[in-house]
Amino acid sequence: MVWAGYEVYSYFKRKNASIELTEEEFKKKMRKVQLIDVREKKDFDAGHILGARNIPYSTLKTRSGEIRKDQPVYLYDHNKAVSLRSAVRLRKEGHTDIHHLKGGYRDWTGKTKVSN
Repeated sequence: MVWAGYEVYSYFKRKNASIELTEEEFKKKMRKVQLIDVREKKDFDAGHILGARNIPYSTLKTRSGEIRKDQPVYLYDHNKAVSLRSAVRLRKEGHTDIHHLKGGYRDWTGKTKVSN
């Protein structure tokens, strides 16, 4: 019973840490925000949203100082699960304007780039 309660608590904590945006909403302002891909480097190199910078979730704790608190943060990963965990971590560190991409990179139809 305690486990179920924790799962419900965790769900709402993740859900309230950031605002979910559709691809169209995401595209409208993504040039004016900090666009961060929280997938691992190999996934980022294989293809990412044009203009994104890679700060993998696995390094977010040590690299979060690279993310400004006075500008909106747009997060995405493959499908959104890691983006939600990243949002919770950033919220704990004082970020307030956090958004994530509905469906993640998996459903993205906009411009992309492959790194070498």
